[in-house]
Amino acid sequence: MIKRKKHVIARNDERERGVTKQSPRSKEIASLPSVARNDDNVAALLSVYKKRKNIIKKRLLEFKKMRGAGKNKLFAELCFCLCTPQSKAVNCNEAVRRLEKTGDIFSGREKIIANQLKGLVRFHNNKARYIVEAREKFLKNPKLTREWLVKNIKGLGLKEASHFLRNIGMGENLAIIDRHILTNLAKYGAIYNIPESISNKQYLVIEETMRRFSKNIGIPLAELDLLFWSNQTGHVFK
Repeated sequence: MIKRKKHVIARNDERERGVTKQSPRSKEIASLPSVARNDDNVAALLSVYKKRKNIIKKRLLEFKKMRGAGKNKLFAELCFCLCTPQSKAVNCNEAVRRLEKTGDIFSGREKIIANQLKGLVRFHNNKARYIVEAREKFLKNPKLTREWLVKNIKGLGLKEASHFLRNIGMGENLAIIDRHILTNLAKYGAIYNIPESISNKQYLVIEETMRRFSKNIGIPLAELDLLFWSNQTGHVFK
């Protein structure tokens, strides 16, 4: 992981923490803003949330129902998340649905999968390889955690693993930190600037910042993610 070149700058609130001695990790987290700084922007965000709240809750309920889905459905969702880096989510969804229809997602050779991803998913050869490797591991080990996914599934980082777990109803308290989320966190005052790159350690710090921000403004973390995403794209997807 490339070290970030800039640091998230934050305010220090001793009174809120209520402690004088902390571990390096807790100090780093506590130094981040605990409340929104731009009241006008937050007010606008809450207004949009009110309009989209029902559809967002409905979509999250659909994700939660994935907990009872069969192993094949869960694996298909994992493949979707493997495909999404630097590719459009709608195109990735189309590609995975195509692979499901042909059955190649569960038994097809790497070259066949790559051909079906081509034109819809960037780096289709690499991602086809990730799918084949993940297939061998995932279908034999359904009890996944984010740490296990990141360690064992090639092509999945903290963002993609969080995305997958959220989409199968198991990651409501995990943040999917990408460029869109960082842009919104900066816009609404949760962070001061957008880092050029994020290490795993910094990912966890920003995730905690977003978790605190969501609590401060009264929008659950998973709902806030979909709200931010819909603000960028104009619709609620996944």
